[in-house]
Amino acid sequence: MTPDEERWAEALLIERQHGERAAMHVAKRIGALVLAGDEAGVTRWKEIALRLDRLLSSREC
Repeated sequence: MTPDEERWAEALLIERQHGERAAMHVAKRIGALVLAGDEAGVTRWKEIALRLDRLLSSREC
């Protein structure tokens, strides 16, 4: 599985687990990683956030 496929799988799982609160979950996770100084983690979760946004936007249409 490529890193891109992993981020899509993570976004789908987060959406399934957290439903309407998925975006808030991701935002909180990014915030925690920023406070911890984990730049790689922040980058990964921002990539997940981008895919989650695309996923949720496509379902609104």
